Amino acid sequence: MSAVWPVLACFVAYFLAYRVYARFLSKKIFALNDAVTTPAHVLRNDIDYLPTNRFVLFGHHFASITGLSPMLGPAIAVIWGWAPAMIWVVLGAISIGCVHDFSALVISIRAKGQSIGKVAEGVVGRRAKALFLAIIFFGVALAMGVFTLVIAKLFAGSYGSAVIPCGGLMIVAAVIGYLFHRRGARLGPMTVVGFLIQVFLVWLGATFPVTWSNSHGWKIILLGYALLASVLPVWSLLQPRDFLNSLLLYLGLLLCFTGFFIASPEFAAPAFNPSPEGAPPFYPFVFITIACGAASGFHSLVSSGTTAKQLDKETDAKFIGYGGMIGESLLGLLAILATTAGVSSLGNRTAAEIWAQDHYHGWEAANGLGEKMGRFIDGAAWFIERLGIPIDLAQAFIAVVVVSFALTTLDSATRLLRYNVEEIAASIRLPQLGNRYVASVLAVLAIGFFAFYEIDGRPAGQSLWQIFGTVNQLLAGLALMVVTLYLLKRGRNPWFTGLPMLFMLVTTMVAMYMNLASFTRDFTFADQADKPLEWPLIVVAILLAILTTWLIIEACILFVRTMRSKDLVDDLQVFPDDA
Repeated sequence: MSAVWPVLACFVAYFLAYRVYARFLSKKIFALNDAVTTPAHVLRNDIDYLPTNRFVLFGHHFASITGLSPMLGPAIAVIWGWAPAMIWVVLGAISIGCVHDFSALVISIRAKGQSIGKVAEGVVGRRAKALFLAIIFFGVALAMGVFTLVIAKLFAGSYGSAVIPCGGLMIVAAVIGYLFHRRGARLGPMTVVGFLIQVFLVWLGATFPVTWSNSHGWKIILLGYALLASVLPVWSLLQPRDFLNSLLLYLGLLLCFTGFFIASPEFAAPAFNPSPEGAPPFYPFVFITIACGAASGFHSLVSSGTTAKQLDKETDAKFIGYGGMIGESLLGLLAILATTAGVSSLGNRTAAEIWAQDHYHGWEAANGLGEKMGRFIDGAAWFIERLGIPIDLAQAFIAVVVVSFALTTLDSATRLLRYNVEEIAASIRLPQLGNRYVASVLAVLAIGFFAFYEIDGRPAGQSLWQIFGTVNQLLAGLALMVVTLYLLKRGRNPWFTGLPMLFMLVTTMVAMYMNLASFTRDFTFADQADKPLEWPLIVVAILLAILTTWLIIEACILFVRTMRSKDLVDDLQVFPDDA
């Protein structure tokens, strides 16, 4: 089947969702009002709180939420077929993911830019905040540990061509940040110059690739960069770097989709494959494997962690929150196309045979993290090659895009984890741990644990990655739960966030308990199956199940109490401008 027509239908869905549904949410449900002063102005300190041009902030937000996951998840999940992956990436994004990102951003700016965990305290209670913070700490540290591991493998392996562009971009971004915020230079000319330097660096990296193959050394360098980026003012590195990175991704999406339409390829993958060899059940795991790109709890941490502190006015939330998630969904859609239609025939073998026999012959083949990133890079580069660009240069360009966005997520997430540690320190009354530098060091140490620690010769982060998707989707459901209770307390229609909340929580709870049953079964029959005992999987799964069940019970109690209350509007201190 030609892949062109389904993709055109996806583009129409994106357009209608932003023009109609996002406008409805902005005006009718959340009543965005530019007369309300945002936390970026009220609490401005030029370190974390800083009013920012909406196009620059869109680039920062987009780059922060777009790491490896929107490329990695779909590249694995297509083993169940291209159709379910495409439907979830597009319809899941516009009805759940975009709503989640947008609404988390709105309630955060109405709560002085506080994180979703802190907002949970004001809406659900102190115990809810503690549970939220624990889940957030584990999820972010695990994900960034795996990101560090994968980036280091790419640098030390076949994609040393990405080293010079990524390193050079940090220097360019720091110079632009200084000139713009300290010397008053104009954004337009600097953007053009910075973008041209980026393109030159991509060519330079492809011509002179770095061949240092010490992956542990790369991990240390990456963690050092994350530590530095998490303590510097946002204007000095984070904002300009993410803004320039977003321009690179815009170019990448434009080139890839243009090449795709020119090639007009057929799908090499089946439309639906409900029972691949060795794969977990289609439901719920297709919705768990594809997290970023459709719906991701990590985005609520970005929306309420860094973006809410930089939003210039309330109405910008629609463009940045809802629109930014559409941009990431586009990347997820590209990942589906690159891995299912970016496959060419070879000799006497058809593209479908190569897809089924070489890349997706079973779950073990589909579930390799590094291998699937390589599959995405090769497929996307194949689209760009249709434009007459040499395949080596195309592969180097896509590799730079992949690694750059993994790095932007790493530095933003380290800052978010620092906020998380600061909130935990305040909760347990240990202000020494809440120091900006101490909290950053603790955050980097937690990330480093998952990047370096090994279980039976395998990195701990990679062993635990199979439950990261569950944690990520769990955070999305919990964030939507907080937003739904917020709307309910104010007598507003809660169903536009409540229904997505129910779907996410039910799906993730089913996946969580299925994972727990699977790990326990492996433990019970470990001797007969001659399999190593994976205590981390069992312990983490049990703890997450307990924390999640507890938090949902807390929310249900509050939900019933709120429904019985005659006065739905609760004057919570966390929302002083909105109560």
